[in-house]
This record gives sequence, C-alpha cells and structure tokens, in this order.
Amino acid sequence: MARSRDLWEKNIKGTAVQALPGAGIANVRGIEEGKADIGFGNTISTVDALAGAAPFNKPHKNVCNLASLYPQFMQAVVLASSGINSVKDMKGKVMATLPRGNTTEVSATHMLKVHGVAYKDMKVNFGSITDAVTQMQDGQVNMMIVGTVIPASGIMDLAAGRDVKVLDFADVYPEMKKINAGYTLETIPSGTYPTQDKDIKVPGFAAHIVVSCKLPEDVVYGMAKSIAENVPTLGSVGKAIAGLTPQYMATDIGVPMHPGAAKFYKEKGIAAK
Repeated sequence: MARSRDLWEKNIKGTAVQALPGAGIANVRGIEEGKADIGFGNTISTVDALAGAAPFNKPHKNVCNLASLYPQFMQAVVLASSGINSVKDMKGKVMATLPRGNTTEVSATHMLKVHGVAYKDMKVNFGSITDAVTQMQDGQVNMMIVGTVIPASGIMDLAAGRDVKVLDFADVYPEMKKINAGYTLETIPSGTYPTQDKDIKVPGFAAHIVVSCKLPEDVVYGMAKSIAENVPTLGSVGKAIAGLTPQYMATDIGVPMHPGAAKFYKEKGIAAK
C-alpha cells in the first residue's frame, strides 16, 4: 500500500494518502462507515459485504471496485502419507486454519460445506500459517487450509521435510461459486511444490483495491491509471503483482466498478462491470 500511496500522491493532484492498520474485512467496513476511502480487500469478503452476509451485519452500499491485483489460492494441504484424499475424509480429525473472521477461515467453512462436513465434525485449531505448519510437522493436525499466493512459503517449509499433497477441488468448484460469486477457479501448475506431478484446480479469489463509491470520478480514474502505468515499480516490492495487466485489473468479481475506474478500462478497450 505504501508504494501505491506514493504513486497516487505523485500523480494525482491534491491527493494525500494516510496508511491505517486493517485487513480485508476491516477495510471494507471502514469504507462503508466513512472511516476510509481506499483499502485492500479480498473479492469473496467484499461480495459478502455487499450482500450483508456473515461476518458483515448489513449490506454495504458504499463499496466499489478499483482494481483486482493478483490471485490467491485456497489450498487444503495434507501429508502424502495421511490417506486423506478429500475434505470428506476429515470427519473426526484435526484441521488448522487462520483465526476466525479472516477471509481464509470464512472460505474454509465454504470448503467444508460443499463436502458435507462442518467444524462440529472435527477439531479445528485457529492460528497463523506458521502455527499450522508447525502443527502439521509435529503430527498435531491432519490438514491445514490456507489462502495465499503460490508457492506458499509455509507449504514449501512443510514440504522441505515431509511429502505433502494439495487437494484438488475441480469437482466441487461450481458449488463454491454458488456460495460466493467472487470465487474463481485457479490452477496450481505442476511442479509448484515438491513431488507435485500434475496441475491442481482450487478455488481462488483476488486481492483487490476497494474505494468509496463517493470518491470523485477523476480521482479514481487517476488511481487506476497510475497502477497500470507503474506495474514494474509495484512489482519490485510485491512479486505477485509483477504480471498485472489492465485486463486483470478489470476482472468482473461481482463488485460494482467505480465509474472512474470503469472509464479508464473503457479507454483501454476493456468492458468493466
């Protein structure tokens, strides 16, 4: 966010950006409540906000999309020797995921639901990715679910000492999409992780930038333009953003595009919803 802030202050006259602490869900709430004008979000959480679905307590009407930045991959990881081939196999076992209310944790409940299981059917440990990796290494949990970029450093750490398997979700993805329109079907290419000898299909969601729908059109136009024209600079501090294109920025993720951003994408010959 710091690098985007510098670009916006430099390229958009009269703009001053202050960084405040927060995460995807908190940022969306902050924009709806008028406490912030710009923030990072995760598409599935923002879709839930617009609908007023948990963990949001009302439909959010002042949140618009500016740009998708990069995909994140929901990865359900087990040890190759575990005998677990599906989330359905987790009944009576132990799962680790991120803290309650985190986008990953909410998505984990969706992954369980489409397989006909729930938290009540297993023990769940909530903590950091580092915690989950340590618990997997120590044999305290049977599966960890994380939503992040690939290759995930935590999974690579685990794979350095144990053979791991990332589960494929191609067969249940349509059900995930029904739960939340912000999901996309992503591919983890063969060879991403040690011993991974085939492509794996998993649910994904984009990290994106959300803005107040009340921001002036010219300001948001300038924001979108400055991101698109400075991808190498942004990529130097965040590898996941290095291949960003205007086409990906304008991806329809079920969140209304701010008119200022839509104007920029239209100029690039891209239809943005």
